[in-house]
Amino acid sequence: MQVPASAPTHPLPHVQPRDPAARLVLFGIRQIGANGLNDAATAHAFVSALGVGFRRPLVLLRTLMADMSRIASGPIPIAPWCCTRMTAPEAALLAVIDCAIAHPQRASLLLGDLLGLRDVQGVLTTAQALADAFADLGMPIDASP
Repeated sequence: MQVPASAPTHPLPHVQPRDPAARLVLFGIRQIGANGLNDAATAHAFVSALGVGFRRPLVLLRTLMADMSRIASGPIPIAPWCCTRMTAPEAALLAVIDCAIAHPQRASLLLGDLLGLRDVQGVLTTAQALADAFADLGMPIDASP
């Protein structure tokens, strides 16, 4: 079978963002996706990075992951926490969180494609709240590489 020249050949086609907030969210997505909502490593990372204000972003990330898990039409591939690159769905989810407030229509379309659904308003609202929580702590999420 011939692979089209435009098709990505790497299973992890995206580099991680440089932004520490986006990398923290990615770490949380990977840990919660692999180990469940009450993953201690995620809680520790959020406490270490965010200090006393860690609870709101952590609860919102857990809520986002639970909602996505519940309504997604299929599995969402994630890489192990130690990978320096991202899967396409991980990159899309970070882009959703990054643009959820400033460009909600774009975020809705990306999220709909990611989850395989048309109505993603509830999950989008959680993504917006997560972006707000990080911004309120002085760490706005920038998902650009």
